Amino acid sequence: MSDSCIFCKIASGEIPAKIVYQDDQIVAFEDVAPQAPHHILIIPRKHIRTTLDLTTADNQMIGHIYQIAGKIAHDLGFSEDGFRIVNNCNADGGQVVWHLHFHLLGGREFVWPPG
Repeated sequence: MSDSCIFCKIASGEIPAKIVYQDDQIVAFEDVAPQAPHHILIIPRKHIRTTLDLTTADNQMIGHIYQIAGKIAHDLGFSEDGFRIVNNCNADGGQVVWHLHFHLLGGREFVWPPG
């Protein structure tokens, strides 16, 4: 855990959040500034700064994140209509919190290209 990382503090329960799923590897919670009717952040409990800091030891956890994203979309009722999973990496990629995280967005139609 990084002492100053807001997502580490959410994962540890130090900072409250609207948790929608958690287990020993990951935590999923509602984004405080939603960009869609459903906007869930999914984070590993382990502090990983960016996508570039992943190692092969993290492969199972990343697969788990994607499986749980599908489960959350199903449980919240937007899986059939469709959803988007986004991971921003570094400043030009739009990353603003330096803890690996995935945005699960649903409940509206998305366009391509994004942003």
